[in-house]
Amino acid sequence: MSSHVSAPDDDSVENEENELEEESELEIEIDKPEVVETTEIEFAAKKKSKSKSKSGLAKRDVGLTRADPLAAYMKDVQRYRLLTRDEERELAIRYTEEGDLDAARHLVTSNLRLVVKIAYDYRQAYKNLLDLVQEGNIGLMQAVKKYDPYKGVKLSSYAAWWIRAYMLRYILNNHRLVKLGTTQAQRKLFFNLQKEKSKLAAMGIDPTHEAIAERLSVPVRDVVSMDMRLSSGEASLNAPVGSPDGGRTTTRMELLPSSGQSIEDLLAEDEVGDILKKQIRIYGAGLEGKEKVIFEQRLMAEDPKTLQQLGDIFGVSRERVRQVEKRLLQRMKAYLRSEAGDVVDVYEA
Repeated sequence: MSSHVSAPDDDSVENEENELEEESELEIEIDKPEVVETTEIEFAAKKKSKSKSKSGLAKRDVGLTRADPLAAYMKDVQRYRLLTRDEERELAIRYTEEGDLDAARHLVTSNLRLVVKIAYDYRQAYKNLLDLVQEGNIGLMQAVKKYDPYKGVKLSSYAAWWIRAYMLRYILNNHRLVKLGTTQAQRKLFFNLQKEKSKLAAMGIDPTHEAIAERLSVPVRDVVSMDMRLSSGEASLNAPVGSPDGGRTTTRMELLPSSGQSIEDLLAEDEVGDILKKQIRIYGAGLEGKEKVIFEQRLMAEDPKTLQQLGDIFGVSRERVRQVEKRLLQRMKAYLRSEAGDVVDVYEA
C-alpha cells in the first residue's frame, strides 16, 4: 500500500502566512501592557520597601532613646487613685479584723506617691532614688501591717515614720563598704555632723569637736571618729603599695601587725611542751596497779574511758576511781615541778 502526500497550493500557503502575521501582531499587542504593569508593580514594591525601611529606622531610633526609669515608675504609680479618709478607714478595718489582703494592697498602692516624695528628701545622701523607693515601699508595707485604724491617725502620717526608718537604715548600710552608723550616737552624727559644722561656722563659732559633741549630746570620741571616717575615703587592704624604683610590691595587709602569737612564742611553747611530755612519760613508766591503768586508759588515751567504765573494771564505785585519779594528778604535778621547775608554771600560764 502506497501513501500519497499532496503538495500544498499557493493560496493555502499565503493564508497560513497571513494568519501567522496576525497572531504575532496580537501577541505583541498583548505583551506590551503586561510589561508596563510588571514595571509599575515592581516600582510600587520598591517604593513600599523604602518607606518600610525608613519607618523601621525611625522605630529603631526611637528605641535607642534614653529612658528614665523613675519617670516610668511615677507614671505607673499615678494609675492608683488616692483614698478618702472614710475609704482608708474602712479598708484598714477590713485588713485588721478580717486579714483581707486585697484591702492591704489598696492601702499600699494608694500611698506609693508618699514614698517617692520622702525619697526626694534624701537624694543628697544617696543618689539612687529607686533604691530608696524600694526600701521605702517595704517600710510602707510594714506600716500597713502595724497600723491601728482606731487610733484616729491618718495612715500617711503613721507610715511616714516607717518609710523614713527603712530608708535611713538602707543609707547607713550602703553608704560605704564599711558600716558607719552602728550605734545611736553614730547615726546622729552621720546625718547631723556636717549640718552642725555649717551652723557653728555661720554663727562665727569654731566648729570644734567639743562644741559639736555638746550640741548633739554625744561623746567627743564619737565626733572625732565620725569626722575622720567621713572626711577620708576607703582604702583596700589588698591594694599594692609599690616602691618607686619598681621593686617588689607589698599590700597593706602584709604591713599590718599580726594579732596572733609571734613565731618566737610558738617555738617556745613547743619546746616547753616537749619537755613536759618527756617527763610525763617517765613518770607514767613508774606507776603500777590501778594508777597505771587510770594513767594509760584515761589520762593519756585519745579516747579516754569514763569513771564508771574504770569502776566496772576494778569492781569499785566511780567515786573511788575519781579519788584515785585526783591523787594521781596531784602526785604527777609535784613530780613535774621537781623535775622541770618553772617550765610547769610557764606552760600553765
